[in-house]
Amino acid sequence: MKIKKTVKIYLLVIAAIILLQSCVSKKEILYMQDLDTYTPSGLSYNNSEIQIDDVLKITVGTLMPEAAIPYNKNFGALGQQNQNIDIMILDGYLVFQDKTINFPVLGTISVDGKTTNDLEKYLKERLEVGGYLIDPIVTIRLLNAKVTILGEVKKPGTFNFTENNLSFLQALGMAGDLTISGNREDIIIIRSIDGIQTTSHLNLTSADWLNGPYQNIRTNDVIVVNPNASKIKTAGYIGNISVFLGVFTVVLSSIILLTNI
Repeated sequence: MKIKKTVKIYLLVIAAIILLQSCVSKKEILYMQDLDTYTPSGLSYNNSEIQIDDVLKITVGTLMPEAAIPYNKNFGALGQQNQNIDIMILDGYLVFQDKTINFPVLGTISVDGKTTNDLEKYLKERLEVGGYLIDPIVTIRLLNAKVTILGEVKKPGTFNFTENNLSFLQALGMAGDLTISGNREDIIIIRSIDGIQTTSHLNLTSADWLNGPYQNIRTNDVIVVNPNASKIKTAGYIGNISVFLGVFTVVLSSIILLTNI
């Protein structure tokens, strides 16, 4: 009887150790816990510079639609396929390594240092001053905007978006949100700024980051969600614990059988 009681105690202790190692505190999983004391600032909207390998959709309109035909790629001729973003990307304006595009009639156009708004104004001015069109309207959209989300999220991967402004939280929503094992206190975001890869760390349990430069996603951002401490500990030696428990169970079973003989 004494052996059986000892066995039960050992099993309870082992179970308690496993539960403690896998526990995650409420402070580690709740978003923006200081939201009640957070002082919001004005929202900032993206209008970042055009980058190499961006694909642009450029539409030129005027009072006489026929006059603008040479400046517009015929997306409409694709019929129902014009709703397919992949088809539109193939027929868009690719930004080359020297940060130029080939535009009808005007030829090679530099986009270096320009945002889409800047390029709209530039093309409008060139078309007007050059006498090509009267009072043209130029609109530009980025077709291949994407964000990559990796790690402890429900649906990791690369996601395309067409919004000019996609919030950080919306991007996480595209990936199905963080898993319970995601480290909300140290989200890594990799961003290319002026051709240089930069990394930053966000603490989603605080609301302070909402006033920073990462409230909105930029195209080609990479978000990495590492596992929290509990997940790392479990991943480190849960396999050894399982083996140990297996051996321990066999030994205890043998002892119990022998004591009952």
